[in-house]
Amino acid sequence: MSTLELGFYSFPILLLLIFLRAPIGLAMMICGLGGLWLAIGTPNMFLSKLKGETYSTFSSYSLTIIPMFLLMGQFATHSGMSSSLFKAAESWLGHRKGGVAMAAVGACAGFGAICGSSLATAATMSRVALPELRRYGYSGGFSTATLAAGGTLGILIPPSVILVIYAILTEQNIAKLFLAAFIPGILAAIGYMITISIYVRLHPDAAGTREPVPYAERIRAMLDVWPVLLVFGLVVGGIYLGWFTPTEGAAVGAAGTGVIALASGNLTWKMFLDSIIQTAMSTAMIFFIILGAGFYNSFLALSQLPQELSGWVVGQGLSPWMVLTLILLFYLAFGCLMDSLSMILLTIPIFFPVISVLDFGMSPEHVAIWFGIIVLIVVEVGLITPPVGMNLFIINTMDTTTPMTATYKAVMWFVTSDILRVVLLVLFPSITLLLLGG
Repeated sequence: MSTLELGFYSFPILLLLIFLRAPIGLAMMICGLGGLWLAIGTPNMFLSKLKGETYSTFSSYSLTIIPMFLLMGQFATHSGMSSSLFKAAESWLGHRKGGVAMAAVGACAGFGAICGSSLATAATMSRVALPELRRYGYSGGFSTATLAAGGTLGILIPPSVILVIYAILTEQNIAKLFLAAFIPGILAAIGYMITISIYVRLHPDAAGTREPVPYAERIRAMLDVWPVLLVFGLVVGGIYLGWFTPTEGAAVGAAGTGVIALASGNLTWKMFLDSIIQTAMSTAMIFFIILGAGFYNSFLALSQLPQELSGWVVGQGLSPWMVLTLILLFYLAFGCLMDSLSMILLTIPIFFPVISVLDFGMSPEHVAIWFGIIVLIVVEVGLITPPVGMNLFIINTMDTTTPMTATYKAVMWFVTSDILRVVLLVLFPSITLLLLGG
């Protein structure tokens, strides 16, 4: 069997291992190391990669940004910022039809700007917003679907851990990716709010109303969210303006968020230790997946599968837009079955070389950035798409009284909003590249 055939058959074997509930990192490691052994015929490269790949992966300076952003999210969770964000958004939007749900989306967007994790955003905002949604008569399925969708903003609005991984895999500028994600992130929040507005008009019983808040109270609530604006502006603005590197910016953000949490009185010694432990656990999980992907991608490179696939696609004579559409449909389908990080690590080394050789009428850098944002959005859809939308399960553990089927029905409205946004960004790349001058 040729190395190309080995590379081709490794993909269904990998999917089989994943469906058999093998950890994604371990599944990719088995396929990668096993493929290298079969391709070479001896365990020599297998053993050499086991030593060399592990060292080169974990000694990478670029990866140090991940634990810093995760720690920043942990401190933000304990600082009370989530409550301040929701109260501020609720004071301005809560009196409108569906306003409390809109406030939850707005608060998720704000929290995502200092968290970088969808699951953490969904879990944290659920604790804050679910009681308020229930208090004002919002139905269970609509409430959980809203928070699940709002949680996806955590990986789209910068800083984003997934965007960092994409930047490392494709050797792109992290600051430019963060900047490019800003407008699509705002569009996502606006799209969700429009979806809520339409939903509550078609289903009047799904949402209650509340009295307007005096303007003086609204102003006070807005003043309470200054720490969020400070951290976001310092981290993202500082990285883009060149004040510090992305890793330094992440460290500054983590330190600043920690100081704010300490000053607020919410960060006890026990919570500090818990933040460190949770960050270490999340980092270890991500790093293990990255290591497994490194082994598998080395095997794919040896098999020449990505290069052959690129050549085959070009030879079919399909338009670049048709190829992009097929890739995005693949992401939509598999996003229902796999988590976002695994999808990015598994597919980008295969699909990115294909996209790179197609002519979209843009510079290679702009194509890479535009493609990365679109992929991130499509992967984000997978977080709320049945049957394995991770955010849906997170939210339903927070509200065990709401049947999962009720959440499924309501969340499809938000999935529709996401798909329409993907179509808009595909048809008009300039929206994504606007802040980059593209």
